[in-house]
Amino acid sequence: MKTNTQKIVTASMLAALCCVATMIIKIPSPLKGYINLGDCIVLLSGWLLSPAYGFATAGVGSALADLFSGYVVYAPATFIIKGIMSIIAHYCFKGMHNKFGNTPSRIIGGVLAEIEMILGYFVFEGFMYGFAPSVVNIPANGVQGAAGLIIGLMLVKIFEKGKQIYFSPDTKEIRDYCKIETDRLWDEVKRFENPH
Repeated sequence: MKTNTQKIVTASMLAALCCVATMIIKIPSPLKGYINLGDCIVLLSGWLLSPAYGFATAGVGSALADLFSGYVVYAPATFIIKGIMSIIAHYCFKGMHNKFGNTPSRIIGGVLAEIEMILGYFVFEGFMYGFAPSVVNIPANGVQGAAGLIIGLMLVKIFEKGKQIYFSPDTKEIRDYCKIETDRLWDEVKRFENPH
């Protein structure tokens, strides 16, 4: 069982990762939105965290990406839509993984969550631009959803069974390494008087 501090740190790191994943690759869509990779982290938040932490993580991370990227008008809708995506992914996984196994339940939950995302943005953009023009973004959101689901399924294996791949050296090893590297510097670089 994780402590509250561990839960908060995990949720915060996933929120930051969600924001970065959303912002790092942005392909403009027809109605002033953009396709991104943030959905994979939104789904991860649902699969790995509790419903409340998952909602907050997915909603805050995605909404911050909209705010930082200049899509301020989308931020409130994004907060709600991505938070609900995380909840759908969570409950589908928890409700079906004993019967169907982990991967099939994640696929089903991910597909349902992505359908909610597509419908959520369709309704939001329908009120903003009209429902006929907002149909144009459905295929783009579908591509984003498919990519998010595929990448999320790959990443969840790393997050669940990830092993530490780097172990920090102890202080003595660091000091010895620094001494060796300092000795390699030219004398002109190491002098303290008239260093230039």
